Amino acid sequence: MVSSENERRIAARFATFDQDGNGYIDREDFSGAAKALLAEFGITARSDKGQALYGGAEAFWQGMAGIADRDGDQRITREEFVTGAVKRLRDNPDRFAEIARPFLHAALDVADTDGDGAATVEDAARVLTVLGVPEDVARSAAAALDTDGDGRIGEAEVLPAFARYFTVPE
Repeated sequence: MVSSENERRIAARFATFDQDGNGYIDREDFSGAAKALLAEFGITARSDKGQALYGGAEAFWQGMAGIADRDGDQRITREEFVTGAVKRLRDNPDRFAEIARPFLHAALDVADTDGDGAATVEDAARVLTVLGVPEDVARSAAAALDTDGDGRIGEAEVLPAFARYFTVPE
């Protein structure tokens, strides 16, 4: 059984997705996040990285809507998010990471300024800050993502952390 504390924790994650603060998650929240990341790293929307990020944002939105948009109105309310995350993802947190994979992969590619296949801890913190995480929290979260301590963050480190953050009780 899912505890009310777990439901409260997952509901708090809602704000991470509600980028414009209008009380629901929709496609514009995902495309807005992509636009903000591209601006932060000085990458154009028409570039390969820009197109991949927008494509990843759309895929993420579609996956999220498929899990949580129960009434089909193309908006996810806080209640739909909590219900979708708790009831549909608690038994398979990796599913949540999988729907996010195209976006996370593209975001890491945007943050990978030297093209070596991983982002620095500092650039990962920039990504988190752009997505609305307070700067001090973003720095410590990015450092925690560097599980092997090499100063670089790759997809293999991000996906499991993402799944845990949104679906597993702390």
